[in-house]
Order: sequence, then C-alpha cells, then structure tokens
Amino acid sequence: MPGPITIFSARKIITMDPAVEEATHVAVRDGIILELGTLEECAVWGPYTLDDRFGDSVLVPGLIESHAHLLDGLLWAKAEYVGPIDRCDPSGKQHKALKSVSALVRRLKEIEATIAAPGTPLIGWGVDPSLNDLVDPITRHDLDQVSKSRPIFLLHASCHLAYVNSATLELANYAAIKAPGVLRDASGAPTGELQEMAAMMAAIKAVASDLVGASTDTEQFFNFAKVAQARGATTIVDGGGSTYFEPAFLQAALAATGSPDFPVRIVAHNNGITVPKVEDMIAAATSLKDKGNDKLAFQGIKILVDGSNQGFTGRLRAPGYLRTGANGLWNRAPEELTRIVSAMHAAGMQIVAHCNADQASEAFIEAVAAAQAEKPRADHRHFIVHGQLLDESQLRRMAALGISATLFSNHMYYWGDFHRAHTFGAFRAAAMNPAATALRLGLVVSAHSDTPVSPVDPLLTMWAAVNRVTTTGRVQGARERVSAYEGLRMMTYNAAWLLHRDHEIGSLRVGKRADFTVLGDDPLGVEPMAIKDVPVLATILGGRVFPVAG
Repeated sequence: MPGPITIFSARKIITMDPAVEEATHVAVRDGIILELGTLEECAVWGPYTLDDRFGDSVLVPGLIESHAHLLDGLLWAKAEYVGPIDRCDPSGKQHKALKSVSALVRRLKEIEATIAAPGTPLIGWGVDPSLNDLVDPITRHDLDQVSKSRPIFLLHASCHLAYVNSATLELANYAAIKAPGVLRDASGAPTGELQEMAAMMAAIKAVASDLVGASTDTEQFFNFAKVAQARGATTIVDGGGSTYFEPAFLQAALAATGSPDFPVRIVAHNNGITVPKVEDMIAAATSLKDKGNDKLAFQGIKILVDGSNQGFTGRLRAPGYLRTGANGLWNRAPEELTRIVSAMHAAGMQIVAHCNADQASEAFIEAVAAAQAEKPRADHRHFIVHGQLLDESQLRRMAALGISATLFSNHMYYWGDFHRAHTFGAFRAAAMNPAATALRLGLVVSAHSDTPVSPVDPLLTMWAAVNRVTTTGRVQGARERVSAYEGLRMMTYNAAWLLHRDHEIGSLRVGKRADFTVLGDDPLGVEPMAIKDVPVLATILGGRVFPVAG
C-alpha cells in the first residue's frame, strides 16, 4: 500500500530537467518524486501533508560529489589533520591551516606530547608544501625534531606522497628498498619523501596499515557522509581504493549505509588501485554486483595511471615540468595499461581512470581506442578522473570514443598560482581543467573535490568551474569558464550520468528519487563570485529531511 504524501514548498525549485525547469512545490511519496509544479498540481494525487519549512528557500537536485575517497572519513577517525587548508571535521569543528614547515613541526610536537605509549606512531594527513607560504620540502630532519624514536607518517594532501622520519625509515628498512619514488639526498640516504604507492607501501605497512582499507570502523563511513552532507551533497563517490570485496569491510559498509540516519548515498568504484591483477579486479567487481543497498551501490573499476601534478608525479608530455623537464611517474605504464583496459572493456566493465597530466590521459585514450577496435561497445561510459591538462585534440578523440571526464575544477582555486609559478608555467596553468571546451565538444563533464585532497564542497567546485579564480584572485583561462547553469548541471545531472545513475538522481522529475539540496539563495541568480557562499540549509534524501548544523 502506498505511503503518505508530503508536499514540500519552496520559493523556487530548479529541476535541471528541460521539460519543466522550475516549480514551487514537489510531492513525495515512498522516497520518490510524485509530482512537480504548483500546490494545486501536486495536490491532485490525494491527501497530503504540506511541509512549508523551506518556503523561502531554493531546492535543487541533490548535489553530487563525483570523485572523492572514503579515506577522508578514515583519516578523520585515525589521524591528525595538519594541512595548509582550513577544514571542518565531521563534528563541524574548524581546523586552521598550517602554512609553514615550522608551524607544522610545532603542531606535531603538541600532538606527540599527548601520545602516551612510546611506540605508537604519529599519523598525520593533509600536508602539502606547495600551499605553504614558502614552498619548502618536508624532510626526515624536520620530522626528527618532533621525535627520533616515535615513527611518524604524514600523508600528503594528494595521497600520492608521504613524509616520514628516521624512525619510520629504519622500521620499514628503507635502506634495502630501491623502489622509484624514494627520494634520496646527495649521499644516497632517503630524504623522508616517498612518492607514489610503490615507494610508500613499506611505510604504510609498518606504521599506518589502517590507511589502506584495513579498518572496518563504522565511524569512517559516517565521517565521510557527514562532511559531505554539511556542504549539500546527497550522493558522494568513493573513488576506488576501498576493500569492499573483503567480507568484513563489506559488512561494515552495509551496516553503516543501512542505518536510517545515514545522510548520503555512496557510489563506490571497485578497487583497481591496490589489487594488482586485472583478473582479480574483474572478479571482485563481479562478486559485488547487486551487493549494495538503498544507499550503497557499486559502479566501475578505478585505476591509477599517473600521480599528482602538485607532487610532480603526474605524467607529462614534453616539455615536462617547468624548468626541470621531468615528467613524473607511471602507476600503470602504457603497456600494462593497454592490457588492463582491454580486459576490463571486453568484460563489460566501466573503467574510471585517474589521469592527472596529459601523457597519462593520452595513454588511456590510446588504450580505449585499442579496446574499442577489438570489441566495440556503445555507452560504456569510461571516464577520466582529473584530466587537468586535456587539450582540444584529446577531447575530440574522447568524444569520438565515448570517453567522458570529471574535472578537478577547484584545483584551479587552491593550486592555480602554484602551477603557474612552479609546475607548468603560465600557458598550461591557464589551460587546466578545460570544462568549457569539453562541453562545447559534446562530452558529459562533471567536477569534483577529490577529498581528502581538497575539502568536499559542491558549491565551491561549481564556483571554481564558473569563475576559474585562484586564491590570489587571478583569473586563469577565462575562456574555459562555464555558465552557472552549466556548472550546476556538472554537479547534478552530468555527475549522475557518469555514475550510471541519471535515471534515479541528478535532476528532479516524476519517478526519480526525492533527493534535494536546500539552499538559502538561487545559485543561478546570484553573482557568479557569490555562488560558493550560498548557504546550505538542509538536504533531503529519499524524502527525509537532514538539517545542516550551524
């Protein structure tokens, strides 16, 4: 028997559906949109309860964070935030930025003094020297000032690098590790900087094993959800490193997301990051099909092609990085990538490829072209994550091959000035994250925060795509700015389409899920520079209201 009907009123409802673009009321029953229009049009479905609490607000489709990592929730639970960006934790507490190595060392000493057991590691996260007032590297000598005996492990904001002290280097026996990415000084001794997974893994296993998906704490799932919901997200992607294929981890995920109080939907990419063999990736993804619940779904397999641009491990075409000419590191070299993509494509899987720099994107495009030639597939929806240096020729090939993208638009805000001065130079920094060109060429494009790399905040991400402003106020690549409507579509319908969820979410239409974000103003009506400051008042998930604290 159908449940009761609730009609929500609003000053304006933006549907993002071309048939009926605006409404003032939406009727909801059993978590589904029953009608959109005026009160009279919604009332024809029968007796209802009118919910007027948002009568002066603006409702938009539930905002979607199209690329993030559950690791964000785990880090809040298991480690100390010590990064150079102000961030709010799951309780709403603000953590102030640490903008120098000296400030970082002072804070680490304070934390170290609170750890009673001598052998307990000090685990921190969010560090990024590129965002410090002075761009200085973090070395083992800096961390040895905190402790020479207690292992210290600091995860870079990009999650592609880490910094450790001498105690961790000794415990993990880095004297015997020859992996690329273990930086060394002139004497051959490790500096304490570890680049990419091959270099980091020994330290992670020795002192920070919880950070590779071993934890089954329910708290990590709620942390992940709370931070996102507070900024208006109703759906958030877990981008591929979690171990849902392990029964205990899956059980923990289902228990958390199955709670009526869980405030978001999670779409989890299957793990192609820590699973070495493509056959095992496909088997794990197949085993998880239909294993989710109303708030947890599995879609696509995530792989890493290159590294981090601000960490200088993104894989670049010539002329490489500014001044040095270096071109980063492969996580999956082209020959291996071609084999992996071919196998996944042939198995009918959606492939989600982390490609930060243009040489990595080129390798993935070539791999998909080869796979399509072997076995043509329509509507595969493979997509590139980040794609920060995609150019028009690559975007045209992607359009022809059916490859889409979620761009790291708010990277321009946080790192745009750094890339101009230290990484790419003026031209390539202005050309980053080319959303306008991608949309013009017909690609379905979304945008994301990549949290924990940067704070999850869909309105900030939309604002960044619309304005392309750096932290110093510089506009970089003005012709790549998108309209407010296009920016909102990137954070709603386009994101849903990438995730194969456009039939359920992403726009407001009769029969879709009743997932809304409640805003204090119209993001399409305010000045473009004010979009990020539009208040988030609440979210509505399946017709249930989740207020935003504050």
